[in-house]
Amino acid sequence: MAVKTFDEYYNRLTRMKPNLYMKGAKVGRTDERLAGQLRVIRETYDRANDPAWESLCTATSHLTGEKINRFTHIHQSVDDLLKKQQMTKLLCHRTGGCIMRCMGIDVMNALSVITYEMDAVLGTDSNRNFISYLKYWQENDICANCAQTDTKGDRLKRPHEQADPDLYVRIVESRPDGIVVRGAKVDNTTAPVSDEIIVIPTRFMGEKDVDYVVAFAIPADWDGVKMLVRPAMQHHRGHLQAPGAEMGDAEAFTIFDDVFVPRERVFLDGKGDPRHLPFAGYLALLFAHYHRHSYTGCKPAVSEVLASAAALVAEYNGIEKQSHVREKISHIIGTAELVYAAGQMSAHRAEPSISGTWVPDEILTNAGRRLAGEEIYNEYKIVADLAGGLCATMPFEEEFFAEETAALANKYMMRNPNVSPENEHRCFRGIETLIVSEMAGVMQLAGLHGGGSPQMETITMMARYDLESLKGIAKYLFGINPELPPYQRPTVTPRKMLERFGLSAR
Repeated sequence: MAVKTFDEYYNRLTRMKPNLYMKGAKVGRTDERLAGQLRVIRETYDRANDPAWESLCTATSHLTGEKINRFTHIHQSVDDLLKKQQMTKLLCHRTGGCIMRCMGIDVMNALSVITYEMDAVLGTDSNRNFISYLKYWQENDICANCAQTDTKGDRLKRPHEQADPDLYVRIVESRPDGIVVRGAKVDNTTAPVSDEIIVIPTRFMGEKDVDYVVAFAIPADWDGVKMLVRPAMQHHRGHLQAPGAEMGDAEAFTIFDDVFVPRERVFLDGKGDPRHLPFAGYLALLFAHYHRHSYTGCKPAVSEVLASAAALVAEYNGIEKQSHVREKISHIIGTAELVYAAGQMSAHRAEPSISGTWVPDEILTNAGRRLAGEEIYNEYKIVADLAGGLCATMPFEEEFFAEETAALANKYMMRNPNVSPENEHRCFRGIETLIVSEMAGVMQLAGLHGGGSPQMETITMMARYDLESLKGIAKYLFGINPELPPYQRPTVTPRKMLERFGLSAR
């Protein structure tokens, strides 16, 4: 069966070699500090095995015809893109934030396009490696991390110009049986609990950067891989158990210390074949594009979680009918709806690549993701404003249950007489988790920078949008040009994306 259970996935983790480092010690993947991250991943397996969620969280493999987890699916239609976005949003409601497995599905879809088109242009067989890997990935319901962000060193210098050549992941040696790579990738969400690490370039590469044109997939415990792990955890609750308090995050600083990658797991090798050079930037761009489309599912969900908390605490504080409160909550709701709508319309305007994989509209995807990034801190501010300072200064949970202090603590939690002290406590404890905790800090940064900061979306949009055609409207209205040429909103099709790099398929 291609749809695995959480227990099957977890049993795989227990058999992996310990190559995680936390607080100076080497640990395995059953370390209790990873429990919150694993609780998030559980949702992706449990819901795929839940009949009520089956139509949304599973799909049919275009390779085998078997039922598979949608997190391992290659988009074959507009409907696939819409369901992926909806699945992401609804699962994020259940976790209160990121669902974590979007990186795997996004990088695999990007590779399905890039490897096929590279073969069509160059006559290579990279797609054969990819298809073989995809079958394994789907059959085992793999949880994967996409390791894209290099440490980068001096941001004003290209990879080959760095004082230390290892500040971008590079190919040290290319040989018939595989490649040897060295370097590090950072900001690797979920890597500590992933089956596989999929490495791709972080940027466009110049002619002297061929050693940095590399993409491959390896097991996360492969020889030479070391992960320096930072988990984000919630305060332990001894009394007021709640789903939102069970979730967590784990990030990795992933080091590749002269790692050998077998040839069948290599997708780009610029050192061995410099013709791969233009496909590094193409792959970096396309992964970001798919990932930003996923953000039009998860970021509206985060906004709705924040709006939900804002509305609840306003009721519990007795201020829900105040006009300024309604205006603030409506602002969060409006942002969520607009970002989600951008993703939906991006899917409706998607087009198939020559591989058969569907690619969403680039401009709409980036517009939605940019709006989400610009508003994330404002949304947290609104919740903090309506909740007040108590969520950051509240006594520990135990004081509400200790014999000497419980009655007094609960007495003075009272706000709305129609709400019990326990529910008031639960509400403020939940908001503490949502906006004050260690996890909250991670979520805010992820909202701004995950998938690319708003500045990156601006760069992408302005590089793709046809401003000359757009200016034709003003030229006509201002009498500069007597003719108004028919204006059509520019679209970025998979074919145009290929042509942008001066490439054409055979």
